[in-house]
Amino acid sequence: MSQQHFDLIAIGGGSGGLAIAEKAAQLGQRVALVESGRLGGTCVNAGCVPKKVMWYAANLVSAVADAPGFGIRAEGGTLDWAHLVEGRNRYVAMINDYWDGYARDQGITRIEGRAAFVDARTIAVGDAHYSADHIVIATGGRPIVPRLPGAELGITSDGFFALSEQPRRVAIIGAGYIGVELAGVLRAFGSEVTVVALEDRLLFQFDPLISATLAENMAMQGIESRLEFAVAALERSDQGIAMLAQSGERLDGFDCVIWAVGRAPNSRELNLEAAGVEVQPNGIIPTDAFQNTNVPGIYALGDVAGRELLTPVAIAAGRRLGERLFNGKTDLCLDYTNIPTVVFAHPPLGKVGLTEPEARERFGDTLTIYETSFTPMRYALSNHGYKTAMKLVCAGPEERVVGIHLIGDGIDEMLQGFAVAVKMGATKADLDNTVPIHPCSAEELVTLKTPVRRPGA
Repeated sequence: MSQQHFDLIAIGGGSGGLAIAEKAAQLGQRVALVESGRLGGTCVNAGCVPKKVMWYAANLVSAVADAPGFGIRAEGGTLDWAHLVEGRNRYVAMINDYWDGYARDQGITRIEGRAAFVDARTIAVGDAHYSADHIVIATGGRPIVPRLPGAELGITSDGFFALSEQPRRVAIIGAGYIGVELAGVLRAFGSEVTVVALEDRLLFQFDPLISATLAENMAMQGIESRLEFAVAALERSDQGIAMLAQSGERLDGFDCVIWAVGRAPNSRELNLEAAGVEVQPNGIIPTDAFQNTNVPGIYALGDVAGRELLTPVAIAAGRRLGERLFNGKTDLCLDYTNIPTVVFAHPPLGKVGLTEPEARERFGDTLTIYETSFTPMRYALSNHGYKTAMKLVCAGPEERVVGIHLIGDGIDEMLQGFAVAVKMGATKADLDNTVPIHPCSAEELVTLKTPVRRPGA
């Protein structure tokens, strides 16, 4: 059987695969990109992009509700779900078309279908075989649906983006990024929302101050949170869909249940054993700092590699890998420390660096903590106001900033600049020496004065 040979094959047309394919093509390599669906991956098609469109729509609903307090005559109308979804899908399709044309213009060969390894240098896509000196696995992940009775009665985040009409009473199982974001959007649109989670706090991977403030803001929005709720089954009832807990508790009457309990790597169908590639029981393909798998010439990046599951991380790792392989920058790799991240809740929240518990474990009693909580001017004339909270985690006598944690209106934009400061090794004195911009919420981060004293710390 004859087969085409490339310098590089990228398996997966999402953020990571596109990044490495683009960089290699720009550096003069013969590149193939294998993808069975639309280019852009989860981020473009069922993640960041459509989510953010829905988030903006939800913010507009909130703004209309607050407008009368500022003397603006505005009345909230009925959400035209179909119109919103049509516009959102049109926007996503525009991005798909862009990537199709861009890949073609870069000279990247598009191979449609699913790849499976034949050996360490060859893949099969359908009946055709392709070989390459370098093969990059960037197949992303998929939503997890637990193997529980009635689990099929729920949908995933993929199913959420396929909804043709707005659900009125929703249960979201999971209080991580996806669960919190979908809860805020749906509640702003007027749905009744209940979030259930196995953990004892929302977004348990974030700093406790952020989790606590998030819980307060969600309660203010009318979102019900049921924590330490271990779902045992879903079942159909006369009232709709019911959730049964391992404790025997029952929640009933939902017309939509959304599974948001995490994502699993897309590695099962790659036939990795044929190439000798190591894969963990959970599907993650382990790599070293340079994205190398255990097999020379085979690399993994993005969600399938299991580190910092964020679109910009996959892009950054892909571009650096391309530079290392094809541009002589043999020591170049992505630094996975101090990567900022934002959850688009209502209002948004984010972090960069270590949480206070993480920093205390690493630095012990040398920590200094500064924090604040307030209602921003955005709600000065409203009859409610979501809380903003901020925390600086500083280490050592020089008070180097090792963590910044924020929740509140506008923090999604302000965190990017402060992330640069943390990456550069900024100290509390550097922030103190910065003239604040007034009046805005961001100025609080450069005007914090009094450390927080923790009992026993």
